[in-house]
Amino acid sequence: MTTAAPAIQAFFDEATNTVSYLVWDAATRAAAVIDPVLDWDNRSGEADTRSADAMLRAAEEKGLRLEWVLETHAHADHLTAAPYIKHRTGAPIGIGARITEVQTIFRPVFDARDLRPGGADFDRLFADGERFALGGLEVEVLHVPGHTPADVAYRIGDAVFVGDTLFMPDSGTARADFPGGDAHALYRSIQRLLALPPETRVFICHDYKAPGRDHFAWETTVAEERAKNIHVGGGRSEEEFVAMRTKRDATLAAPMLLLPSIQVNIRAGRFPGGEGGPTFLRIPVAGRGVIPQDAEETEKP
Repeated sequence: MTTAAPAIQAFFDEATNTVSYLVWDAATRAAAVIDPVLDWDNRSGEADTRSADAMLRAAEEKGLRLEWVLETHAHADHLTAAPYIKHRTGAPIGIGARITEVQTIFRPVFDARDLRPGGADFDRLFADGERFALGGLEVEVLHVPGHTPADVAYRIGDAVFVGDTLFMPDSGTARADFPGGDAHALYRSIQRLLALPPETRVFICHDYKAPGRDHFAWETTVAEERAKNIHVGGGRSEEEFVAMRTKRDATLAAPMLLLPSIQVNIRAGRFPGGEGGPTFLRIPVAGRGVIPQDAEETEKP
């Protein structure tokens, strides 16, 4: 296997501000899809595969052989199209091994008794430091917790796909306030990424146009992140970062697609229920103590 630069095509979904990637070895045509998006209309509950189909068309046009569907984590802002791509191509779905911790956190929240034990909804659970082939390229899995306990980055040749850890230098870093998130862990994970060679290309998972920038962007370098990242660049200390991240996260609203995304993504894209009948997503209700639960609790005039 070589450390040559992989070929990369990005696919930006403006509805969720998500970047998915088609990555391949030009010599062997072996390819992987990273963080594919399932188009979802939250108002109607309708799913569509147009974004995934665009990736599949591109792979077909380039004569690529899809060997992996790789997830950086269980996303909270979009539903994954991983099972659709697996169905179309046979490519197995891989994710970090600590996805089981995320499943444990959310199983009782969504009454997800149909979760398969040991993360078996996924085809492969990658350990930190694990390496595997993508044609003549080598993929290295880096465990980078903090955003969630299970986040991983995929280092392929001179590129690293960082998921929800780093954003573009003018946007900073990902939030760390989801269940199981940890700003201290996120800082240390980012330092691990920033320790990679400075010329390493960094591909991020989301972009929201930082103030003063009029275009979306998703590729930078380790050197640029070290020098210019507004949250961790220039040698900012862990204590400074955690204080900033904690204060900032307290002001952030939940992602719009949080509830459907988590339910589907912890199942590797499988919708709960179904089995020949209708499929339903659960919506946990806050403020349960002030909402009447049955007729007897309803106040009478």
